[in-house]
Amino acid sequence: MIDAEGFRANVGIVICNNQGQVFWARRFGQHSWQFPQGGVDEGETPEQTMYRELHEEVGLKPEDVEIVASSKHWLRYKLPKRLIRRDSSPVCIGQKQKWFLLKLRCKDEDVDLLHTHHPEFDDWRWVSYWYPVRQVVSFKRDVYRRVMKEFAPFAMPFNKREQQGRDTNWRQRR
Repeated sequence: MIDAEGFRANVGIVICNNQGQVFWARRFGQHSWQFPQGGVDEGETPEQTMYRELHEEVGLKPEDVEIVASSKHWLRYKLPKRLIRRDSSPVCIGQKQKWFLLKLRCKDEDVDLLHTHHPEFDDWRWVSYWYPVRQVVSFKRDVYRRVMKEFAPFAMPFNKREQQGRDTNWRQRR
């Protein structure tokens, strides 16, 4: 779904473990790494899209994660001119994204990037919380910085919050 300004509706997914690290995935057959993301289909809510993309790209089910927070606003980035397909209609000039912070509830071994015939990613790893902001492709960097800043109070580190018995106090309302 592309809006009147040329931005495609999309969701982004930040998955954290108990150590406050984030899931970082390598795009299939490429050298670039990013968070899982995907377009909102007609009739889908952003949350429904997030769960669909989580399964398609990472092989996880809703019960494998907990939604901790979602971005307050849609965050936008423009595509570099070389990536804009002028022959398509409507023309997409960038993406507007609703972001979700998830806590992983299953084992690392449950992640299955290759369960589909058209995998998005071929490798993944846990990285420090701020690492993706420095490493993502440049045109996504500002959005990554903004979403990580927004989610930081909820993501640092989960295990300490739970040990202090405040597990129910830090969950952001959606």
